[in-house]
Amino acid sequence: MMHPQILLPTLIAHRGYSSAAPENTLSAVRAAHRAGARWVELDVQLLGDGTPVIWHDADVARCSDGRGKLRRMDWPQSQTLDVGRWFGSAFAGEKMPSLDAMLALLNELEMGVNLELKVSRGHDPIALVERVVPIVLEALPTERLVLSSFDRLALRHSRTFAKPERLALGMLFNRLPKDWQAQGREIDAFSIHAHWGRLKPAQAAAIRQAGYALLCYTPNDPNAFHPLWSWGAASAITDEPELFRRYLATSTVTASLPSHPFGKPG
Repeated sequence: MMHPQILLPTLIAHRGYSSAAPENTLSAVRAAHRAGARWVELDVQLLGDGTPVIWHDADVARCSDGRGKLRRMDWPQSQTLDVGRWFGSAFAGEKMPSLDAMLALLNELEMGVNLELKVSRGHDPIALVERVVPIVLEALPTERLVLSSFDRLALRHSRTFAKPERLALGMLFNRLPKDWQAQGREIDAFSIHAHWGRLKPAQAAAIRQAGYALLCYTPNDPNAFHPLWSWGAASAITDEPELFRRYLATSTVTASLPSHPFGKPG
């Protein structure tokens, strides 16, 4: 399989450094960078007017001072929301980031990103892909991008924009389905992103034997996650990158891992 030569770091900061700053914000990515992370995981979806934004939920209630569905909101409305105060007063006034603003920051900091195409209920995966993928391909080099999704249609359509050597695609699974290998061949996937607590050793071995990078989400206890390094996990996508870094610095597992857990962006 022809795949990008991506140097995945051992640790990827989930939604930015989301235990230190409000998730999926510019502040969370800056916090991740200050902590030494060189890759982050972020979510992208569309507002009702087609603007791509970095956001996880289908609505804004959990992570802002407002209410409403993303698909019923336009860009000016989104910018009236405070998406930081809910996390802490130090982040009051934080705004929902556009995809363009986030990509500019990633390039400024020379960071890599696992960008999840988030297809919420009632959202069109094709519209999301057609709006997002060309922008991302224009903005980021091959070695600093993995595009992932739970949505098969989104992944299939993403592949039409670029060959595997230009665009790494990752398949997200809550539980590994029986046809995961067929799904991987269909889109010429680069990686499989599995729920760490539901993954079995035999599944991890099969993933690695098939030639896929194994990324695990979202472990926050490095001791509990410890066995998965020996199973062949390439990266842990975690809310607690500094906690993991400290653990790995004193753990016997480090002999088989990169010398720096955060690695390099490329």
